[in-house]
Amino acid sequence: MAEEQTELDERIIIKDQHTKEIDLVNRDPKRINEDVVKVDFEDVIAEPVGTYSFDGVWKTSYTTFTVSKYWCYRLLSAILGIPLAVIWGFLFALISFCHIWAVVPCIKSYLIEIQCVSRIYSLCIHTFCDPFFEALSKICSNVRVALRKEI
Repeated sequence: MAEEQTELDERIIIKDQHTKEIDLVNRDPKRINEDVVKVDFEDVIAEPVGTYSFDGVWKTSYTTFTVSKYWCYRLLSAILGIPLAVIWGFLFALISFCHIWAVVPCIKSYLIEIQCVSRIYSLCIHTFCDPFFEALSKICSNVRVALRKEI
């Protein structure tokens, strides 16, 4: 009975990962687009002092910019949002698949193989190079350097 309950809880947890409630108010909770797409009228169009257009033109331009940006985004997201979500979902699934089933196993295999090679390399270095450099260090150990300042 306890095993069946645990299995049921696991199924519920797995289902909740894909059907969780989303926040319709805060749609960027991790703030990934905070600096990227905050473009307002004042960020794009500005009139310096002395070159003002008519007030009516300025107000109409502001309203036109704001409303057209709002409805163009909504229209594009309505038309392309779901197809692009499918494409991005497929792409990230493909990346995850390649990472899990190809990249990580290749790296692990490489690390296992290189460990054997590194032991042989280390043994060769210690066998052949260490005595040479020890002898060289003994030869050079009696070298004295004196610095004099000549005027």
